[in-house]
Amino acid sequence: MDADNVFKALGDPTRRKLLDLLYEKNGQTLGQLCEHLDMTRQSATQHIGILESANLISTVWRGREKLHFINPVPLHEVYERWVRKFEHQRLSLLHDLKKELEGENNE
Repeated sequence: MDADNVFKALGDPTRRKLLDLLYEKNGQTLGQLCEHLDMTRQSATQHIGILESANLISTVWRGREKLHFINPVPLHEVYERWVRKFEHQRLSLLHDLKKELEGENNE
């Protein structure tokens, strides 16, 4: 995984919006995506290219239509590397606090 490309792609609000749109309805054309963006098709294509470079979306041709699909694998890898380890520690602390508070209430 190239985390730098993923973070670069996620660093822009337009690209995050594109991912949100694909999450809501996967397999959209450029035209469908552009309906929700305030930019030209050329600008949207550039954003999609960055998302493709980060492997966050993939495309499939269906006849003359190019469909865009979200690829959650790089996001999951970022989660595993950068979020999960911190979440585990926080949950352990909350568990310990709960046990301690319950022990005080039972006395």
